[in-house]
Amino acid sequence: MLGHTPSQHFNPVIPAGASAGMSEATASGIRQHRFDPYDNNGGSILAIAGEDFCIVAADTRQSTGYHINSRYAPKAFKLNETAAIASSGFYGDITNLNKRLQMQLRLYKSNHQKDMPVTALAQMLSGMLYQNRFFPIYSFNIVGGIDEQGRGAVFHFDVVGSFQREWYRADGTGQALMQPFLDNQLGFKNQQNVEPKLPTLERAIGLARDAFNSTTERDIYTGDQLEIFIFQAGCPVRVETFPLKKD
Repeated sequence: MLGHTPSQHFNPVIPAGASAGMSEATASGIRQHRFDPYDNNGGSILAIAGEDFCIVAADTRQSTGYHINSRYAPKAFKLNETAAIASSGFYGDITNLNKRLQMQLRLYKSNHQKDMPVTALAQMLSGMLYQNRFFPIYSFNIVGGIDEQGRGAVFHFDVVGSFQREWYRADGTGQALMQPFLDNQLGFKNQQNVEPKLPTLERAIGLARDAFNSTTERDIYTGDQLEIFIFQAGCPVRVETFPLKKD
C-alpha cells in the first residue's frame, strides 16, 4: 500500500516546457521540472462491523500542512441504505470519487429497482480505482455496511483498488495510532486468556469515540467533530455526531 503521510506526494516528472503548477530547481547546470497535483488534507477514518451492524466513522477537519482549511469537511458519506464510505487523502479526489459513486448507484437503482449490495459496491469501487492506477485517485477508502445476509461488512482499499473484507479497520493520518488500539480491543491481539468475540453496537461506538479522542491528542490533522454512520439490519441509517478537540 502506498504511504500517505502529509509530507509524501506523488511527483511525476514532466517534460520541460509545461508551465502550470511547476517548480524549478537548478544544480550543477541541470534544470528539473516537477508537477505535484496531490495534497494530503489529513483526517482519520475507521469502520467496525458486528453480527448485524456496521459503523463508519470519520472526523471533519481538513488541513494543509499546519493550516486548517475547514473545521467541517465531511469524510464519511452515505451511499445508500446499506452502505457508507469514509475516505482520507486529497479532498478534491475524495469529493469527486463520491460524486462518481453516487451517480453509478443511482443508475443501478433505476435499472434494478433496488440498492446495490455492499459487496457489489466494493467490487465496483475497486474497478474505479484500478482504472486510474496510472494517475491514482489520491484517497484511501473504507466501505462499511450490511451485506445481503444481514451481517456487518467492512472493506478496506488502497489507492489503486486492492481491497479485502475485514470486520474492523482504520486509515488516514491517525492510522498508526488507531489501528493498534483496534487490534488490541477488537482483535484481542497481545491478550491472554480471553475469548475473541464480535462487539456489541454500544461497545463499537464507544471504541470509535475513544480511538478518535486519543488520536486528536497526537495527530494535529484529526479533530473538530466526529461523525458516525450506524447501519443495523432492518433499521434505517442514523448518524451520531460528537465533538472532538479543536486545537
